[in-house]
Amino acid sequence: MKKIGTLLFLLIAGFVLVACGGAGQPAATPVSFAIDMAEYTFTPASLDLKVGQQVTLNMTNSGQLQHEIMFGREVMKDENTRPVGYMVDMFETAGVAPEVTQEGPMPMEGEEGHVGFMVILPVGGAATVTFPVNEAMVGQWEMGCFEQDGVHYDAGMKGPVTVSQ
Repeated sequence: MKKIGTLLFLLIAGFVLVACGGAGQPAATPVSFAIDMAEYTFTPASLDLKVGQQVTLNMTNSGQLQHEIMFGREVMKDENTRPVGYMVDMFETAGVAPEVTQEGPMPMEGEEGHVGFMVILPVGGAATVTFPVNEAMVGQWEMGCFEQDGVHYDAGMKGPVTVSQ
């Protein structure tokens, strides 16, 4: 009788898990990237992310100049046609507020005429950005640095960010 009760319990528990989605696709594994900023590159030069991942970006500036990182689409230009940021911010589009840990003062949103999420690193600086990847992020994005009135971006400090299911 005990075996039947145990078997019945396991069957019911299995049905409950299936009904609640516990037996569906497993959650994506959390990932971490070490991103180095230097003149005028990001290393790695591209990022591939998947929906459901918890992403941590450990960023350092090993260059001789201040650098920043922004994520978006459609480069925005100022009145002098200099690149100043993205018209579409990846995090705002997805309704995600990344968690940023950085030594020293954090820059204000919109600093240097930029719009959207950014992290600015002084020479030798470091920061960690953590965020969940959701379905609203699926597609092609870009990471870019727009320091010195867009000189860094024009010099090639940009790279693709691909988000897939």
